[in-house]
Amino acid sequence: MRIVFMGTPDFATHALQALRAAGHEIAAVYSQPPRPAGRGYAVKPSPVHALAESLGLPVRTPHSLRSAEEQQAFAALQADAAVVVAYGLLLPRPVLVAPRFGCFNIHASLLPRWRGAAPIQRAIMAGDAETGVTIMRMEEGLDTGPMMKVERLAITPQTTAASLHDDLAALGARLIVEALQAPDQPGTPQPAEGVTYARKIDKAEARIDFIRPAPEVRNHIHGLSPFPGAWTMIGNVRVKVLKAEAVDGAGEPGTALDEKLSIACGTGAIRLLEVQREGKGAMTAEHLLRGLPVLAGTRFG
Repeated sequence: MRIVFMGTPDFATHALQALRAAGHEIAAVYSQPPRPAGRGYAVKPSPVHALAESLGLPVRTPHSLRSAEEQQAFAALQADAAVVVAYGLLLPRPVLVAPRFGCFNIHASLLPRWRGAAPIQRAIMAGDAETGVTIMRMEEGLDTGPMMKVERLAITPQTTAASLHDDLAALGARLIVEALQAPDQPGTPQPAEGVTYARKIDKAEARIDFIRPAPEVRNHIHGLSPFPGAWTMIGNVRVKVLKAEAVDGAGEPGTALDEKLSIACGTGAIRLLEVQREGKGAMTAEHLLRGLPVLAGTRFG
């Protein structure tokens, strides 16, 4: 098939590679425009943009698809289908209907749960037992289209946003190739019940609240790991927590129960396993304690 691929972050690169490996012709790749990134704020292309250029594929980076000129340029590609993965721009109706079989979206949740921008993080933060990937035929609504393929993955107490991201990216890449084997299938309408929205992660959510029960604190930490990273204060040192586990323990919420970074929560306790001090890389809790001893009774936050 002749395909237009539309995606921006690393999550989408897996699908682009899978579509090429499956023998599809990539007529063009659409991605967000290059933006400043890193400490030096050098302008860099998105991961999808960089991959497409390395593969010799034509790349387009419009700021919007609302103009008649952009819509005509899209239609002129005469695509059989468009595959959309975390692209970052709304697709107006003229774009949605231009490909022969329409536009297909790889969404990292079990729709209709967690429609929207941050389904991976929100599923973990909410304590969901499972999530997955839905291949959806796109409509004008926000993630409302009929479902072509659905597959589930378990969320465990060890699951972080980083690990789930990688598992779902690989799963989505496989499922989109399978879905395009029968692109004219109508799909299954989404259930009317169970709709939730995964709003974009706000950095203001990242501060750890030890008043909550220990499993909720752990889910909050893992759902924001590694970015933006849930954080707390140890004295005047700000520390991101990347991994933690719920453990037995009781005490004033936010108080260290021992010298191994076990911290009392509203109910139970958590033990910090992997952390990151400002300006430094990720490290184990043991490594942190060598340079920043924490005694029982120390207050966090």
